[in-house]
Amino acid sequence: IATGAYGLSFGAIAGASGLDVWQTQALSLGMFTGASQFALVGVLGAGGGALAAVLTALLLGARNSLYALSLRPFLTSNAPAPWWQLLVRAQLTIDESTAMAIRYPAGSRRARHAFWSTGVAIFVLWNLGTLIGALGAAALDDPRTLGLDAAVPAGFIALLWPRLRDRSTIALALVSAAVATALVPFLQPGLPVLSAALVALVAERVLARRAA
Repeated sequence: IATGAYGLSFGAIAGASGLDVWQTQALSLGMFTGASQFALVGVLGAGGGALAAVLTALLLGARNSLYALSLRPFLTSNAPAPWWQLLVRAQLTIDESTAMAIRYPAGSRRARHAFWSTGVAIFVLWNLGTLIGALGAAALDDPRTLGLDAAVPAGFIALLWPRLRDRSTIALALVSAAVATALVPFLQPGLPVLSAALVALVAERVLARRAA
């Protein structure tokens, strides 16, 4: 519900950036990744070109590819999935659906149920929120007046918190956050997030070698 509510502010911001209702709704239906959508309309709203806006959105959306790789063992069942189901699964691979699925044993029915129920619910509510926000863009020109700008970071913390189970994980999260924050003034939007992900990948390799 919180994520869907944040779609209100996206619809309003997209309208303020010059997109009409149909263009705004097409972004939520087709792109369906909040950070990339906000980045795209933010660049357009600031006067940037379409190419710069698309590249920024792609950089921020690159993390979903990593999610898809990690999710495969959790969503695999005895029967092979049809091609259309794989396409829908790819569309629903976002932060929240990934976080819910990996809470359960790989390949379990609960993991698949968590992924699908979370992904479908957010897809419906996000697009509904986008439509309402786009239609009422004049009233919601500044989403901070309703506090909706706090929904995404609050949701991210709620997803991250259960994963912080030991000192090494907490240390890795803090270092990754510090690296991303330090690089924000120097790199293009999207690159600090990818840099933090690189820190996590390197740390995972180092820890794996020590364990071996």
